[in-house]
Amino acid sequence: MEREPGFLSDAARQSVLADLRRDEGVRLSLPDGSRLVFDRPVPFLCVYRRSQPEPDAATESLITSQSAYLLLAPEADMAAVNALLADIAAAMVERFDGFLLLEFRLRPVEAGERPPHVFRIVAPAQNPPVPVLEEMEEALLACTIHRRTPKVCVDYVDAVRASDGKAFAPCRPGQTGVTCLGLEVSPVYRDPHSDEVYVFALEAFRRRLNTALKRTFHAFAHRYTCYRPAHYHEMGPSRPDAEALRVDRGLARISAGFDLLLHVTPVNAEAAWEEFRQHRYSRTPTFLYRPRTIAPGLAKRRLFRLPLERIEDPTLARILQAKRDELDRQITLVADRNTPRFLPGSRALFGDVEPALGALAGELLSSIDHDGRSGGDMLDAEAFARRAREELRHYRQQDRRFRSGVAVRDDIAGIMVSHGRFLIGRGARVAASRVGAALAHEIGTHMVTWHNGRLQPFRELQEGMAGYEPMQEGLAVLAEYLVGELEASRLRQLAGRVRAVELITDGADFVETFRVLHREYGFAPRAAFMMTMRTFRGGGYTKDAVYLRGLQRLLHRLANGVKLEDLYVGKVADTWLPYVEELRWRSIVQPPAVLPRFFTLPGTDARRRRLAEGLTVMQLLEAA
Repeated sequence: MEREPGFLSDAARQSVLADLRRDEGVRLSLPDGSRLVFDRPVPFLCVYRRSQPEPDAATESLITSQSAYLLLAPEADMAAVNALLADIAAAMVERFDGFLLLEFRLRPVEAGERPPHVFRIVAPAQNPPVPVLEEMEEALLACTIHRRTPKVCVDYVDAVRASDGKAFAPCRPGQTGVTCLGLEVSPVYRDPHSDEVYVFALEAFRRRLNTALKRTFHAFAHRYTCYRPAHYHEMGPSRPDAEALRVDRGLARISAGFDLLLHVTPVNAEAAWEEFRQHRYSRTPTFLYRPRTIAPGLAKRRLFRLPLERIEDPTLARILQAKRDELDRQITLVADRNTPRFLPGSRALFGDVEPALGALAGELLSSIDHDGRSGGDMLDAEAFARRAREELRHYRQQDRRFRSGVAVRDDIAGIMVSHGRFLIGRGARVAASRVGAALAHEIGTHMVTWHNGRLQPFRELQEGMAGYEPMQEGLAVLAEYLVGELEASRLRQLAGRVRAVELITDGADFVETFRVLHREYGFAPRAAFMMTMRTFRGGGYTKDAVYLRGLQRLLHRLANGVKLEDLYVGKVADTWLPYVEELRWRSIVQPPAVLPRFFTLPGTDARRRRLAEGLTVMQLLEAA
């Protein structure tokens, strides 16, 4: 709850305690600039008293990431502060059987002196909480900065005191169960001469210290309270701060304002194929594109106006900063379409083909016979659209909030999902034997993760975390295996796409790439053309390597204990899985509302068990 200044009155203090007893959060501001925050009732509180009237945003950010903190102005009345702390401590001891007050302070440093990387823990000489101190010391040793490992020392004192030497007294007469500790931190994130903040160093230091403090509070909870959090991440805030939500919404609006894939996909794929075929595969065809729907300069202006520096939570700040950087690159690609700058930008966004991936693609191409596609009946666009609508009705029965649509369009080549819409090119044809795979790929993966992401508190899980494509496409290809329709020819196609990306990054032109795919690797002319077109669209779009890359990484993750169903919470990225796991422990990210339909199909459980035991892409080929 938000309150007006004046909480140090008796009535205001009682109101704070009432809120905490009702399991409500507290967020109070005083006229002098002091601030009290409880995300929820927890058995600890961080306290930091400013030494100067002006806020020190860098130092304060080290504790504002915690679930409970008190920022004190220099002139704060310590008698009033101690009265408040005594009330809070008594209430939390009543609730948890114990309470920890951690007084945070900054190590004084002479001007021009490089501060030593030292943490000084201040602990009571009488009955010190030894298990907590041991965990705290071990956790702080991981707070490296500039490749410097910190030194951690412990001072035992009669009473933990504030920076002005006055003792904190969060105990009423006879009160037990309250522990006071101090933590002195060196300002290693500042230039000792100019006092400027090393921004990247502060970000890294803040994340590591945040983890160390949560480990400390977790150890205290298990040793000295009745609270039993299963993981130290649970000690973090359980709700996003307002600035994080504001930035997330802003990023989502910008992301939803354009679709990079649509902007770089030709609208005349069929006509271009006919032109290429009529010229006997010897002349690069003409590709036409949609008009651009964004003004790149204005979009970037909105992007960099978002105040990421105000986000209190370091985990959310890092995730959102990465998304901002990715959107910046994507907007640049839209602006650079069909220019020499496009290919370098695409390589920066999606990366080049790494040696291991190239070797896997080569192994697949040499192991699978040419023309390995299955024959049989084909569904045209309208027939396939009817099957897609039937599939969507199943998901709506499972969750009425499942919003989606299917459209057959003339300006689409093949099939794709864009912002929750299933788009089918009018010229698309799907083999009857592959309909289940196509629906599992597009609807069971792309649309299900879009839906689940939409229901999360963060829109980024709907629009896609930075670098989400490999995980997303890996899941989609794996879905084809789980429904029993991952054909060897499909893996060969993915390997061919990787080879096409290698060719364009090595300097091959359109015709040369087509000829290698067709003559050297035996792909049919139209199949080789479509692979080449996908790679050369927009000026050189290297995304097609992510399908096989994502599948390879996903199989490794599953073999190492990652649960498949956890990956459907939204459009997550492999890089950010530890962060998503943290947010799940903190109840910010919720379990997926809907799971793919194919999870309930016969044979799926057995295939999932094999994945957990460990499968490589080549072993998938044996099962295909």
